[in-house]
Amino acid sequence: MKPSANKHQGNQTTITEFILLGFGDLPHLQTLLFLLFLVIYIVTVIGNILIIGLVVADQNLHTPMYFFLGNLSFLETCYTSTLLPRMLASLLTGDRTISFSGCLTQFYIFGSLAATECLLLSVMSYDRYLAICKPLHYAALMNGRFCLQMTACSWVSGFLASLPTIFLISQFTFCGLNELDHFFCDLSPIIKLACSDTLMLEVSTFILCSVLTLPPFLLTLASYVSIITTILRIPSSTGRQKAFSTCSSHLIVVTIFYGTLVTVYLLPDSDALRDLNKMFSVFYGVLTPLVNPLIYSLRNQEVKQALRKVVLSFFGFYKNTGFSR
Repeated sequence: MKPSANKHQGNQTTITEFILLGFGDLPHLQTLLFLLFLVIYIVTVIGNILIIGLVVADQNLHTPMYFFLGNLSFLETCYTSTLLPRMLASLLTGDRTISFSGCLTQFYIFGSLAATECLLLSVMSYDRYLAICKPLHYAALMNGRFCLQMTACSWVSGFLASLPTIFLISQFTFCGLNELDHFFCDLSPIIKLACSDTLMLEVSTFILCSVLTLPPFLLTLASYVSIITTILRIPSSTGRQKAFSTCSSHLIVVTIFYGTLVTVYLLPDSDALRDLNKMFSVFYGVLTPLVNPLIYSLRNQEVKQALRKVVLSFFGFYKNTGFSR
């Protein structure tokens, strides 16, 4: 199917563009929602770019943990930029249409980034496992080459895994209503508009999602079971607190990510729960990239120290140049 002019086939009209209903049922709140999501987008991008900048600029943050954190912040920036600009344009102009190719592209990037995040979070949990449970072997095991290989594998696997789903969707014919009851192009609302048989797509998507989410989740779970067991064996409370502080931020991020992911995609697809599903999708796709840099900056002493040095050096430069006069 090509996104050209509509073609009439008997009494059916082939769809070449979709209408994202989004929050169209709240017309009196469009301006407020635009301002709200605009602020969220700006703060999210600035927060994640700031973390990337700190990781690159501060020598104390040139460690595997912060290398992975920099990648996660870059991913979150791409993640929110895939969803929010299109939503903001829709809220501002009232134009909620999106072409078939545009919808497919958005879904591909969104799905690929979600898969990459699953893999990247599991790599980060494995890094914390080695740091806490195998401290004597950490430097040898988690070397620069291994970090690059694991990160590259996460990104490449995430973007390759979504290709079969995209190929199958591109072969579908869509007819009838062209309204997607969502604020972005997600798989479930797209499937509902397909006139073709979707069984192969649903089975293949289920298998791919199981492969991409279950093993990383189990690796993350096993890592944290070992981490908590090791921490509880530390005799001093100060030692336990110090050890837990190195992984608490990541544990919170993992809990939020998988908690919202499970809620969004395992809720029954019914009319009664549709608005609730949409609300959790906002939290999963929009608010999670916002809170991640806040969690790492507020709970991580090394990030706070690096940020404090940047602020002090900025004000020192500001004072020395005489701008304060």
